[in-house]
Amino acid sequence: MKDSAAQTGLPFMKMHGAGNDFVVIDQRGRGLAAGSGITADLARKIGDRNRGVGFDQLAEITRSDSADFGLIFWNSDGTQAGACGNATRCVADHVMQGMGVDRVSLTTARGTLRAERTADGRVWVNMGQPQLDWQMVPLAREVDHLHLPLAGDPVGIGMGNPHCVFFVDDAEAVDLANLGPQIEHDPLFPQRTNVEFATLLSPGRIRMRVWERGAGITLACGSGACATAVAAHLRGMTGLRVALEMDGGVLEVDWREDGVWLTGPVARVFDGVLSADYVAAAR
Repeated sequence: MKDSAAQTGLPFMKMHGAGNDFVVIDQRGRGLAAGSGITADLARKIGDRNRGVGFDQLAEITRSDSADFGLIFWNSDGTQAGACGNATRCVADHVMQGMGVDRVSLTTARGTLRAERTADGRVWVNMGQPQLDWQMVPLAREVDHLHLPLAGDPVGIGMGNPHCVFFVDDAEAVDLANLGPQIEHDPLFPQRTNVEFATLLSPGRIRMRVWERGAGITLACGSGACATAVAAHLRGMTGLRVALEMDGGVLEVDWREDGVWLTGPVARVFDGVLSADYVAAAR
């Protein structure tokens, strides 16, 4: 089937969760098979903050035979991400409003997830149970994931994508722009890794900064918040419910028996249409 975007342009939404910003493209009405819409070249082009729209991640909404909808995530460098908690919350909010419901299911590379709107209006998403086995994080070799053999004694956690969590005295003082890419590409992480630096403020509150695999420094990271909360609890630093202060706002994580639940602010900023010429040039 001929791609209508080459003739009419490609509609999108710009959304963010605590400053973690996304381009959201709904492919469900375009007659495309899942995964046949966005390409790596197009994702990179849209992700350019000077020549495109700009985003930390692009979320592609697809049809799903087993859930209310599906999601495919793209980083701004054109690679795919297995999970994106804040984008999932943003899209779930949009879909629930459109369906007139307070609960939806969705499929991602992580598996089938659930999202719900609570009585106070917040959107929570169940990100699933953390992946704690070294092969599932994944790591390049068998090591203690609670004490990775790297300077700084970080924790390795999988949340659908890999995370390396450092607990430091002062997250503000970390040279994130320098250390982030070094750790992202460390040979211990065969799929690269997200990198979090966290400071415990109290047993229920953490200050966290993040370098995201494929995106760089971002104002917030939902799966990173989940990984940091899990790591802090496993290290005996916090309980199961934690608030995480990020550069863009506060996210809350609640590790329950059925998975790690995430919530925080959601905003739909504007809608737009990528021109047909712009889309065609990136195909």
